[in-house]
Amino acid sequence: MENEQPPQEPPTPRVEFDAPDLAARIEALTQYELDRLPFGVILIDRDGTVLFYSETEARQSGYGGSPLGQNLFAISSCMASGDFRGRILRAAEKGPVDLEFGWPGDFGDAKRELRIRVQSSLRRGFWIFIERDASAAR
Repeated sequence: MENEQPPQEPPTPRVEFDAPDLAARIEALTQYELDRLPFGVILIDRDGTVLFYSETEARQSGYGGSPLGQNLFAISSCMASGDFRGRILRAAEKGPVDLEFGWPGDFGDAKRELRIRVQSSLRRGFWIFIERDASAAR
């Protein structure tokens, strides 16, 4: 038929990085929707095993691959530090995690500034959300 339109991709949901209930909003999305957010999304279990790694995070970080099933802290020495992993573990000892902090450097660009949010997951792990400065727009 001549008037048939090609199928359109569903719109990317509008989820703000600054939303106070970011983890709850994220958990309502499909994998397709998570992969199209403008910021990186990683889900780890309490031991650090990567359960989800968004396409956006793979692209923007410079990592390129998917570390599913690997320990995030074993493959990223900067995230294994007391300043990063230790901060998450200390917060988890006190209850549900809801952290926000700046972080210098990225896998593919040591000079890039990152804004990190970490929130507890309903799956008993942690969501890590990563927003990058303008140099990430490649």
